[in-house]
Amino acid sequence: MALSTTTTHTPPDKADPHSSDSDAPARSHLGLVRPDHSTGLKDWLTTVDHKKIGAMYAIFALAFLVFGGIEALFIRAQLAVSENNLVSAETYNQLFTMHGTTMVFLAVMPLSSAFFNFLVPLQIGARDVAFPRLNAFSLWTFVAGALVVNLSWLFQAAHAFGWFTPANGMSDIVPSAGWFGYAPLTGDQYTGIGTDFWIFGLQVLGIASIAAALNFIVTIINFRAPGMKMMRLPVFIWMTLITSILIIFAFPPITVALGELMFDRTFGANFFRVEEGGQPILWQHLFWVFGHPEVYILILPAMGIISEILPVFSRKPLFGYSLIVFSGAVIGFLGFAVWSHHMFTTGLGKVATAAFSLLTMAIAVPTGVKIFNWIGTLWGGRIKFSVPMILSLGFIWMFMMGGFSGIMHSSAPSDAQQQDSYFVVAHFHYVLIGGSILSLLAGIYFWLPKMSGKMWYGKLGYWVSGIVIVGLNVTFFPMHFLGMIGMPRRTHTYLEGTGWQPMNLVCTIGAFTLAIGIFLFLWDVIRTLRNGKPAGDDPWDGRTLEWTISSPPPSYNFARTPIVHSRDALWAHKHGRANLRIGSVEADPHGIHMPSQSWFPLLASSGFLILGLSMALRQAGVPFCGYIAIGGLGITILGIYLWALEGPGGYHVKPEAAK
Repeated sequence: MALSTTTTHTPPDKADPHSSDSDAPARSHLGLVRPDHSTGLKDWLTTVDHKKIGAMYAIFALAFLVFGGIEALFIRAQLAVSENNLVSAETYNQLFTMHGTTMVFLAVMPLSSAFFNFLVPLQIGARDVAFPRLNAFSLWTFVAGALVVNLSWLFQAAHAFGWFTPANGMSDIVPSAGWFGYAPLTGDQYTGIGTDFWIFGLQVLGIASIAAALNFIVTIINFRAPGMKMMRLPVFIWMTLITSILIIFAFPPITVALGELMFDRTFGANFFRVEEGGQPILWQHLFWVFGHPEVYILILPAMGIISEILPVFSRKPLFGYSLIVFSGAVIGFLGFAVWSHHMFTTGLGKVATAAFSLLTMAIAVPTGVKIFNWIGTLWGGRIKFSVPMILSLGFIWMFMMGGFSGIMHSSAPSDAQQQDSYFVVAHFHYVLIGGSILSLLAGIYFWLPKMSGKMWYGKLGYWVSGIVIVGLNVTFFPMHFLGMIGMPRRTHTYLEGTGWQPMNLVCTIGAFTLAIGIFLFLWDVIRTLRNGKPAGDDPWDGRTLEWTISSPPPSYNFARTPIVHSRDALWAHKHGRANLRIGSVEADPHGIHMPSQSWFPLLASSGFLILGLSMALRQAGVPFCGYIAIGGLGITILGIYLWALEGPGGYHVKPEAAK
């Protein structure tokens, strides 16, 4: 059901001298030529198209997934045998810190954002997100924050060659205090400027996340197509909305904590310095008030993806739609009430421990509701075992494994035995790889034909599914037993007589198996983009609005704004009663208004990169970095100021042969 075919550009509106067409590039209110209708690199750097921004999020996220995976392989290679010296203890600390930071903040979160960007307007029948330039700003600010954290590796390499030496003499230039950054280990007397790279990088990443979250909330609430009531939204949109709300409330605590740590290290404040009356446990509270909702920020989008895939390949509606939506909201709400189960061993007291134990048990209930509803969706369906479906079933199985080990931690005595052991490592990797990564792979296999217009071919996707799931289990299942027999987390090496070597070797073999699966997945993506046959508009017999338009979608998404009359609008259109068919709003004679592209989101974000790097290098004693940091902040302020003054602009396109 293609809603449009070809497009023509209409002349600019005479009443708006700043609008544009394809023949006469318009100027902004600043008198600068707008980069509309650009091509090549300039187009990608200035785009405000949500689909291109989503594609760039995906590319960056997959690149960081590879970087984080390489760091993990070094960790596993080091632990494959006892008393190994492949990497030093300091480098090992840097590897597990950067692995955790990269996977959480630079791989899984932005890969979820890629789906948010691409799918939200398409699934709600909108032209674009509410604030297109803010969307571009969030992308480039994410890139700036990611570079601040990861460029520390270059300075570490320069230090190894003798080209760069921090003034404080500390050699840990890459972050090395863990992705959680516990005080007082992050104090300037214990760690070097790697912690400063980590602090400023995460602060910039937080700005990107909050900007994107606000954008999606406004888009979902205000930009839905006529007839798209809240309880007709696809579950993925609901999970996007709940995740965005979680980000808005979860990131301020970590921003406050990072700000306090920055003041301790940069300006000599005493928030976490015990000798000056500070309280290191304050960091744990602030971090985990963010950290546990962050778990659901990572997993709720995965649940939304699975809730879209299962009905398509079961050929029946999602069982218990309302319960799945409500349980997602309950998970998000309760996520803010269980943070202290990460702190049972800190001496909270009996009352607090009992309260957080009960709440941790309670949060398993809405999660179980989702699982039973997914099983209900499968029951009695005509199941087609496509690659997205196999990965989705793997998600349910692996996520349940992680959930079963997680609910054990609601018991404080059990948690005290497992705390800081490899049992916990096994638990959260089953949740984040078995949960988030498997679902994101399923989503890519499901929606890439829509994104690219190319269809998967051959059996490689089935091999990817099998190898990734097998590799995941071989890697992390033995870690439960390693933890139970006493192997601590974050250990650089171990003695020969501990009995840990056989299972560590199995884990390492599994990690390299998992890496092979991810490599084959990336190769499958590349070969499909190069040689895949045309996918068509609706290759999976889909249920939602994105499958009503061409593959890949046109820049304006819908030639005419759709009018929906039911949940699963396309399914009802194809198989339901006549009165449930998708309608459309009468076309505007002026055509479709498209937002202008802009350089200023990129300019504003580049200031954050300069600011973050300069503040970290200032701590190393590099001259004039304080002034450069002020200059970076000035660039950000200038970019935002010019962004406000350039005006919204825009141009019109007129789709032809709409049907």
